[in-house]
Amino acid sequence: MCGRYATTRSDADLSLLFDAVAVAEGLGPSWNVAPTDPVPVVRVSHSRGARVVDHARWGLVPSWSSDPRAGARMINARAETVATSPAFAPSFARRRCLVPADGWFEWVRDGKRKQPYYMTPADGLPLAFAGLWSMSGADVLTCSIVTTDAVGELAAVHNRMPLVLPGERWPDWLAGGGDPAALLRPMTAEELSFLEIRPVGEGVGNVRNNSPDLIAPVLQEQEIGTLF
Repeated sequence: MCGRYATTRSDADLSLLFDAVAVAEGLGPSWNVAPTDPVPVVRVSHSRGARVVDHARWGLVPSWSSDPRAGARMINARAETVATSPAFAPSFARRRCLVPADGWFEWVRDGKRKQPYYMTPADGLPLAFAGLWSMSGADVLTCSIVTTDAVGELAAVHNRMPLVLPGERWPDWLAGGGDPAALLRPMTAEELSFLEIRPVGEGVGNVRNNSPDLIAPVLQEQEIGTLF
């Protein structure tokens, strides 16, 4: 799964990176995004005829639901079932988005404690997670991150990971329609060789903590991953 991640770039920076128009404002950087937090997303606005950088509540609430609490359980959509799931299939068909991220966190049990790891591009460039969006019955824009089986050394941290999309696949993902198998194809371990698996401090486990210190590497006797 993907239950915590970082996204720190401004809407202005994201609009340049994703060739999009920023249509929302006031969202600051977060090094500890948690479910139900507001997050930036990139989607196609048919009224504007362009990509837009918008803000959505993390946790998709289907358009037929009027209960915003449902979103807390729908932060992730499994790639294996997203095209057929009653909750996610309508968004997969017509309302797909990109979720910009600097990296994501997972935890590995080490005896009685859990060691957090941060997966992030070694070169500092942003990631784009495959996402879905929906306008809930309460007129709130919500989103979910598509996940897939982890590959390579990432699987030693967790068996699931966000579906990372390279730039050449963004247009097809945002267009709607298309072949589900091609759209949901995960990148290989070799294609993800730019990722660093970084052990970080335990502070990220508290959602009230939110600072650059949360993604700083910590030393430990045995690391699960460094660079691929």
